[in-house]
Amino acid sequence: MKTTVTIIGGGSAAIMLASQLDENKFDVTLYERNSALGRKFLVAGDGGFNLTHAEETEKLINRYQPASFFEKIISSFNNTDLRDWLSTIGIETFIGTSNRVFPIKGIKPIDVLNAILNELKKKNVEIKTNHFWKGWEKDELLFEDNNNIVRVKSGITIFCLGGSSWKVTGSDGSWTNHFAERGIEIIPFQSSNCAYEVKWKDEFSSFAEGKSLKNISLRCNASERKGELVITKFGLEGGAIYALSPQIRRQLSDTGSATIFLDLKPSLTIEQIKDKFSARGNRSIKKLLIDRLNFDAIQIELLKSLLSKDDFTYLEDLALKIKKLPIIITAIAPIDEAISTVGGISLNEIDTRFQLKKLQDNYCIGEMLDWDAPTGGYLLQACFSMGHQLAVLLNSK
Repeated sequence: MKTTVTIIGGGSAAIMLASQLDENKFDVTLYERNSALGRKFLVAGDGGFNLTHAEETEKLINRYQPASFFEKIISSFNNTDLRDWLSTIGIETFIGTSNRVFPIKGIKPIDVLNAILNELKKKNVEIKTNHFWKGWEKDELLFEDNNNIVRVKSGITIFCLGGSSWKVTGSDGSWTNHFAERGIEIIPFQSSNCAYEVKWKDEFSSFAEGKSLKNISLRCNASERKGELVITKFGLEGGAIYALSPQIRRQLSDTGSATIFLDLKPSLTIEQIKDKFSARGNRSIKKLLIDRLNFDAIQIELLKSLLSKDDFTYLEDLALKIKKLPIIITAIAPIDEAISTVGGISLNEIDTRFQLKKLQDNYCIGEMLDWDAPTGGYLLQACFSMGHQLAVLLNSK
């Protein structure tokens, strides 16, 4: 007799899990609160559908926090495994110039989703949409379906309820109360991969809003990331600062503010910059920066805005600040404006098989667990890897 499996949530981790479970062992039903599966999956595809990142496995694992939690998860189903599996279901991919992995031209996010959902159909997975999980009643799961309460008795239950960002997709973290009532530790949600507040001078903010700083390096504490920043009225966003979210959050929590250091010319040493300044002639500082360092107006105005007049005009100090320009972060963007969140169920609450230690035969995977990763395909890869690994573990029972 087959074991009944209930999957709650219809995101990336859930659909990968459902596509891999052995249909000869399990009778699988997937419940989703929205009218269709993969809503956040599709939203993530707006502006370019980044499926994973093509880094070698060890480096890939170290992008996650905590990396120790992901070592076995990513190793058992890495970026190459994901690309190979996608190819078997008709989704060919390519590696872009930034080492990010995308579907080949002409394949849209909905095509990827439909290809995975077709695998669920082959596995005879029953899908019930518009079912909102309302918690437990004794040993039964409660769902609300069009104001009707549906009770479900399940052999194995797997929760894939997501984090707390992008509430429009249904990912609002409202499920946490049900787990807290069962004595399961919940880490409060915080924004990750989001904008950070900088108190710009009004004149600079008006001039620079929406413009980019490219080919820069950013440091917070001992961590450094290269990439791009976008200046906004609120502050800063972009890949380089997203990748430093854990370090910035920690400083904000400890001291109420965080200091990041911007290197506007990571390809040059301080001595090389000083050497370029030595041939100043009768140039103004602005002209010198343009002619000798190829600075644009945004870089120049940023320096003028953040530095004192003496620091900007004294070349020795200016060279140092070009390599290490301090910027004060005063706040983090609201959760609903974040790409992802940290927080949720503490990793101490699950065992090595993703099973809740306090609830036998109940498992949790995906963004509802307390972990972090930068953008660039890492978030999706983690969810796919967790779904795949849990399926392998359950299939082997």
